[in-house]
Amino acid sequence: MAASILAVADAKFVALACVFVYMTGWWIAALVMKRNDIADVAWGLGFPLVGLAEIAFLWGRVPPLLVVLTALTAVWGVRLAWHIGSRKRGTPEDFRYQQMRKDWGRNVVWRSYLQVFLLQGLFMLLISSPVIVAASAPAAPLGPLAWAGAAVWLAGIVFEAVADAQLAAFKRDPANKGHIMDRGLWSWSRHPNYFGESLLWWGTWIAVLGAPWGWAAVPGPVTITFLLVKVSGVPLLEKHYEGNAAYQEYARRTSVFVPLPPKRG
Repeated sequence: MAASILAVADAKFVALACVFVYMTGWWIAALVMKRNDIADVAWGLGFPLVGLAEIAFLWGRVPPLLVVLTALTAVWGVRLAWHIGSRKRGTPEDFRYQQMRKDWGRNVVWRSYLQVFLLQGLFMLLISSPVIVAASAPAAPLGPLAWAGAAVWLAGIVFEAVADAQLAAFKRDPANKGHIMDRGLWSWSRHPNYFGESLLWWGTWIAVLGAPWGWAAVPGPVTITFLLVKVSGVPLLEKHYEGNAAYQEYARRTSVFVPLPPKRG
């Protein structure tokens, strides 16, 4: 028991040091580029970095579960970073970060470091809890819970990727300009991409339940779900469409997060 606790503590220290250096580097890049929204690209790429740092720290005695979760996280993180980065290419800084600049005024440099980059780093550590706990897993073949978690993760990332692809195709069609996306997965949920993202992180938690202290990784899926539903995901986008009659009608018949059949009438 004591050995497993020490192993988790060591893994947390490695993750903390890695994320601090990583996010500080991106903050410096943001100062040079004069756009803090690159934090959104850094977000996705930071998660596989945590797993790779743990693998490097444990080299020669790496648990298979850690390798699998790092690989899954890398697939999700690189896909998300590419999706966001390609969407931002050639565009001004995201309106949310522009508003922060106006609100913070002369304090924008240090507040962006603390409230954008280091704060995201803190959330990154919390959400990475399953990967960190997996670093203390035994060097044994994957068990039923690991496979079940991987299946839930797969369902989540497919849901997220399909939702993103459907929205991108909708926006590319000039005929849809000014219209609300309410087709495909978006007819069942107003934020199906966020639901998929939450689901895949619950999958990573299920995957580590068979490892020592696996239950303690629950802050990971809880944090990402809370952020998406209550903080930076759903609320900001819903507020953006306040006063839009077409969106309010769409909202009346469509579930906000968990996919459900659309209401009729």
